[in-house]
Amino acid sequence: MLTNKEKKYLKKASHELKPLFQIGKNGVNEELVNQLDDLLTKRELIKVHILQNSDEEVEEAADEISSALSAEVVQTIGRVMTLYRQSSESKYRQISEELKAVK
Repeated sequence: MLTNKEKKYLKKASHELKPLFQIGKNGVNEELVNQLDDLLTKRELIKVHILQNSDEEVEEAADEISSALSAEVVQTIGRVMTLYRQSSESKYRQISEELKAVK
């Protein structure tokens, strides 16, 4: 679980990020979760955009994805969610190392 200080840092770090994934009319499916898993391993902090034609609600999709990937929902703004998970590979742990300094 992230502290308020950590969330604040991650929000600031994610401000310049562009959404790397879009959820469309197919909604949240296994293939999408697998691709997000790979992306979180390499980047740790990502944004996902839910398109207008999707039946998914942002909060529901964020909860579903975060529980499937053991990730933290940093924030949701409009139809965009920001997700964080420490990488399982040490060579990709840039953000999580910076996050340790925030504590």
